[in-house]
Amino acid sequence: MPANFSKSVLLLSLLLGLGQAQAATEPNPTALAASLGIPHPAVIAHRGASFDAPESTAAAYKTARDLGADYLEMDLQRSKDGVLFALHDNKLQRTTDVATKFPERKDSPANAFTLAELKTLDAGSWFNTAYPDRARPAFVGLKILTLDEIIDIAEGNPLHKPGLYIETKEPKQFPGIERDLKDKLQARGWLIPADSKPANSELAVGQGHGKVVLQTFEKSSLELLQKEMPQVPKVLLLWVGEGSIEPESRVSFADSGEQDKAAYYAKQQPKDKAEFQQWIDYAKAQGAIGTGPSAALTQGGDQSYTDLVKPWMNQYTHDQGMLVHVYTVDDAVDYQKVMEAGVDGIFTNRASELLKFYKRPAAASVGQVLQNNGF
Repeated sequence: MPANFSKSVLLLSLLLGLGQAQAATEPNPTALAASLGIPHPAVIAHRGASFDAPESTAAAYKTARDLGADYLEMDLQRSKDGVLFALHDNKLQRTTDVATKFPERKDSPANAFTLAELKTLDAGSWFNTAYPDRARPAFVGLKILTLDEIIDIAEGNPLHKPGLYIETKEPKQFPGIERDLKDKLQARGWLIPADSKPANSELAVGQGHGKVVLQTFEKSSLELLQKEMPQVPKVLLLWVGEGSIEPESRVSFADSGEQDKAAYYAKQQPKDKAEFQQWIDYAKAQGAIGTGPSAALTQGGDQSYTDLVKPWMNQYTHDQGMLVHVYTVDDAVDYQKVMEAGVDGIFTNRASELLKFYKRPAAASVGQVLQNNGF
């Protein structure tokens, strides 16, 4: 065999070996998600199917579940008498009739009410007023839900059991909520041992490893969640502004001259690359498996924030061995945009549309699912 042929074979072998070693060390978000038991890409139903039904109510969560969403997402608070319940806002006025039922306390924070008081409120009628084209008589009188009740919903469809994606909302208002959450999940059998294997079906997220993902904007809460539940996947939510990523410009919305907040946020960006990267590094150091960054939406609107899913940002996050779950995206043009940028899952109010985009369409329409559940 000629010497130069042997050299060529040796060189080719070395190059192939180097390529394989490089491929082995390159981050693979799909493999990471699979190892955690998290669907990839993930459909995270933001406060349930909250485009189609009143947010954080049984109608929204049952609809998201039966459409086939991977996760039921919620903001967790604690009532005056210590019960964990789901509500996004700090106060009750936007989504309930608190001003009618408790006029003298209408501006009080939700945690100033007992569960019995919260359960007297109508958490559905506001939706019919705000969205008459999606109104349904059965939405009138829907109740605020406890975490226990949402767990019951997640377990209620034998054919599809979604996981729970739980945010500790304003955790500094609720000292010890991380421990309370652990105790409740443990009591309900929702804490999976660290050495468990992922569920057999990629869609059966609620049946095994990865059935709960914990999320927070607060560094202190991330640290406490890691302390209480080290085996549970955790995500640090990202935002440009006070308490989170420092912005390049300190000009406030009021002083910016912009007509709407979406336009203002679209011009915001992190102070520099290092500022963004240090938040990713911090999240990883505290045990987070991913981040939840904001997105800038094509049509703007009140869910459009700073673009924190630029390709370089997602690449840096992936290079640290972490996933990216972006909030909150509802339109196909934006699904396409953020997926092309490299995200691994999407928070959406329109689970039915995201499932179609991912070529996992529901067997029934939103209307049929609502009707099947008595709405």
